Amino acid sequence: MKATATEIESKVDELLAVLDKDIQHIHDSLSQLNELRSLVIKRDDTALAKLLGSIRAEADSYAANESKRQSIRRELAGAFSCNVKQMTLSRLETTLPEQKKVQISDRKASLRALIKELKKEHLSTAMLLSECARFNSLLLRTIFDLGKTGTVTYNPDGAARQQIDTALVNLQF
Repeated sequence: MKATATEIESKVDELLAVLDKDIQHIHDSLSQLNELRSLVIKRDDTALAKLLGSIRAEADSYAANESKRQSIRRELAGAFSCNVKQMTLSRLETTLPEQKKVQISDRKASLRALIKELKKEHLSTAMLLSECARFNSLLLRTIFDLGKTGTVTYNPDGAARQQIDTALVNLQF
């Protein structure tokens, strides 16, 4: 039983190291989302291409960390004689000594806070990109529909009038 406890502690230490890499990865992702939004607003295509290339490279390296976490989870599930899906950080907290319990709890709290922030930043980025796509679509539709009649515009009094000019910008007041 002593060897099993030592093995479990060793696996928990490995898991803590993996969780630390997860925390760093989320920090990096938050930074990349901020940079992505900034570059989209600035319309810096070369920097965007570099950023997307680095994101792809990091995704490949992060896959190894994900695989290691799943491997540790399977090994811990085997040590605790439970299903892999049942092996969670919460379950692990209940079975560990106080020092390891605190370390797991700290990592879990950090991950929750970072994931919440990541979801918010991801939504902000998605909304920005959605608005850019909507604006670009509207702009292209306007440019390519120049020769068509029937576009309705409104004058300052609020009265509707048909747009029959084919100029891109109508400067009539």
